[in-house]
Amino acid sequence: MTRAGNAPTRTETTAGRHAGDEIASRAAPARDGAARARVAAARRIVIKIGTNVVVGDDGGIALGRLYGLLDAIVTLVRGGRRVVLVSSGAVGLGRDRLRRAAPEPAALARRTCAAIGQSRLIALYNDVFERLGVVAAQVLVTRDDVADPLRAGRLGATLATLLDVGAVPVVNENDVVAPLDAPEPAPHDAPLARSFGDNDTLAALVATAIGADALVLLSDVDGLYTRHPAHAPDAELIPVVPRVTAHLVASTDHGTVRGRGGMRSKLVAARLATSAGAHVVIANGRAPGVIDRVCAGEAVGTLFLPEEAP
Repeated sequence: MTRAGNAPTRTETTAGRHAGDEIASRAAPARDGAARARVAAARRIVIKIGTNVVVGDDGGIALGRLYGLLDAIVTLVRGGRRVVLVSSGAVGLGRDRLRRAAPEPAALARRTCAAIGQSRLIALYNDVFERLGVVAAQVLVTRDDVADPLRAGRLGATLATLLDVGAVPVVNENDVVAPLDAPEPAPHDAPLARSFGDNDTLAALVATAIGADALVLLSDVDGLYTRHPAHAPDAELIPVVPRVTAHLVASTDHGTVRGRGGMRSKLVAARLATSAGAHVVIANGRAPGVIDRVCAGEAVGTLFLPEEAP
């Protein structure tokens, strides 16, 4: 089977056991094609770029890959779309910087790395977007900013205003003040924890806050598989998931080597966003032209359909 981008890696690639079999059996080609067309027509889009996309195999910024993704975002903005970028990578970049300064620094705590890496990350985004003629706006949030109605309203209003003036908000969790130990991704209807735990959940909440038509989660995997590809040679990429069930989330492996998220966190995010009416796509951010292809309605990655209104 042809797989876009890099081969599936680590543990965030599987639907767990045989959960994908039931999903695949319910596929409806005509409906799925119409859903892809609605992704192509999306006007408000949240794009989340994971740590393993921002950071290269050497621990530094993957400049060429990142520039290509940002160029694609600018193309969307120039075409009249409104795009929010949720970006991971601050902690990884800070950790890389400290290791370059000292072989085994004692100050590799997550908050320390985040403080150092976030400045590097936003400086890069500012520079690239400015070269491409678009204004970037840094937005750092905590879970409390979403849990408190007043602060959540301010956040949503600010994001809406930034989109109205043609800026690209670059959102990240404020790890400098976030809890050190993030909880496991919780069901979408569970009480909010003190930390997002990963930027997949943050991206879904941002998508809900701005009424996004589509949420695109970019990682170093091609999408959701019927089984773990590393353990099952016959594992197949699931092109469309009609509904994210609690069983599907519970049966999925999670976690990555470098980032905090994994496939389980992406499914939780997909459940959050689809319940708010958004289409969600999980795709490989290392694959050339992935944003262009997803936003053109091509059959890339795994598409999650929005829940139907009762």
